[in-house]
Amino acid sequence: MKAYTYIEHGKFELLDKPKPELGDSRDAIVRVTLGSICTSDLHIKHGSVPRAVPGVTVGHEMVGVVEQTGPDVTTVKPGDRVTVNVETFCGECFFCKRGYVNNCTDPDGGWALGCRIDGGQAEYVRIPHADQGLDRIPDTVSDEQALFVGDILATGFWAARISEIKTGDTVLIIGAGPTGICTLLCVMLRSPKRIIVCEKSPERARFVREHYPDVLVTEPERCRDFILHNSDHGGADVVLEVAGADDTFKLAWECARPNATVTVVALYDRPQMLPLPDMYGKNLIFKTGGVDGCDCAEILRLIEQGRIDTTPLITHRYPLSQIEEAYHIFENRLDGVIKVAIKGRG
Repeated sequence: MKAYTYIEHGKFELLDKPKPELGDSRDAIVRVTLGSICTSDLHIKHGSVPRAVPGVTVGHEMVGVVEQTGPDVTTVKPGDRVTVNVETFCGECFFCKRGYVNNCTDPDGGWALGCRIDGGQAEYVRIPHADQGLDRIPDTVSDEQALFVGDILATGFWAARISEIKTGDTVLIIGAGPTGICTLLCVMLRSPKRIIVCEKSPERARFVREHYPDVLVTEPERCRDFILHNSDHGGADVVLEVAGADDTFKLAWECARPNATVTVVALYDRPQMLPLPDMYGKNLIFKTGGVDGCDCAEILRLIEQGRIDTTPLITHRYPLSQIEEAYHIFENRLDGVIKVAIKGRG
């Protein structure tokens, strides 16, 4: 089969590899029908994920059809259309039982697919702990509608959940990339009083204005003043930082009111400084860490009900054979790209 592979720092390549086989009684083999490219894939390419293993097939955003299951898999069967969770988790350890599936203690626990074990920018993929990692797609939901459930939608849903948003809140979302938009959609489900998106890209700001007209949009240079004029208590009640830059981390806590919650969704390339003397007295609550992607079944129900729609994010479509071109477009943000769909095996 064809598989897009991490060769070395700065280099991916489409290679011929053997089709994966079951390695455990809890595994499933999934035929990938549709995948996507994530910014985290670029982090691997550029050396920002030290645990990534050279030779691994990359990719962790995908949907597909179950081809084969181990004897201990009970929740899915061959022929089922499924979403694939970005995280591998056993469902049985201390952390999994408390919903902290990103911290699963299994050897393949956490973000493994496309990083430490072969992922889904390929024709087939092996999914460990398939009962936890796969969710059946309702018949009325298309592959494109379900494509982002297991990663960026799970991230947005998790971020909105742990931020404990209330109906009277002013919520600031910093960053309107794909994960930022998914976070926005999940924040909207909680019906806060006011949502403000801060985005420096004119194209992405325009996308938010066109698709979500009730959301206020500002740019980083005006963000602090904009928040002061559009909040009730001297800043945002909740800030979700989804951009992942040095200046956006600083902007997040500066735009928060005293006793606000700042949820860090972004993955940073380098350590960030928490200047406690400068924020003394703000009494901020910081929530950080990787997504706990255990809400995928609920997200699929919301999609089925028409309450979440991420299909406008798919701006480009390519077959797996043209994945190099897809990466070039996505990495360099060409042609108004937001997300790319990679067609796998039909």
